[in-house]
Amino acid sequence: MSLTITFELDDADIEHFLAMAREAQDAIHSSGMSPDKVAAGVRELFAQAHKTKLPDYVSSRLTKLETLVNMVDDDEWKLPDEDLERVLSAIAYFANPEDLIPDRVPGIGFLDDAIMAELVVDSLDGEITSYEEFCDFRSAEEKRRENQGLDPNVGREDWLADQRAVLHNRMRKRRAERAASSPIGRIRLF
Repeated sequence: MSLTITFELDDADIEHFLAMAREAQDAIHSSGMSPDKVAAGVRELFAQAHKTKLPDYVSSRLTKLETLVNMVDDDEWKLPDEDLERVLSAIAYFANPEDLIPDRVPGIGFLDDAIMAELVVDSLDGEITSYEEFCDFRSAEEKRRENQGLDPNVGREDWLADQRAVLHNRMRKRRAERAASSPIGRIRLF
């Protein structure tokens, strides 16, 4: 048997989640936590979540966050400081297992994480799309070079740099377009 539950977050609800996100950001900044530690904290959330039988609506949303963590860890993506700060601010909430609903609470411990993930993924859609395009390009170019008998590491930074610059610009353009056109985009989440 399955049960469908639908609920809508109004502006006050979203503002509540934003306030929690800001608290997490402030905690990260005041502790001087490095990007690697933030990413490790979020990866711990993933590890705990995988040990639990999660509802699909939670697991599907948490899976989307992995792209953001991979983005932080990817040395070849070279996210500029301002954009890196934006992503770190967005994922900071997930680095603390004792959030709105502690992750250890059976059945609902990851519900708040799923809601926050939905807000984060929606807000950072341009970053996620650009990074996924970069990963696809990198993989395809590696295969293309290997198929031609070339070493994909020779001149690697050169062929990555051009595409990375294009995608970083596209990411910022998408963010600006979204902010101008979308009601939720007008709310500065991160």
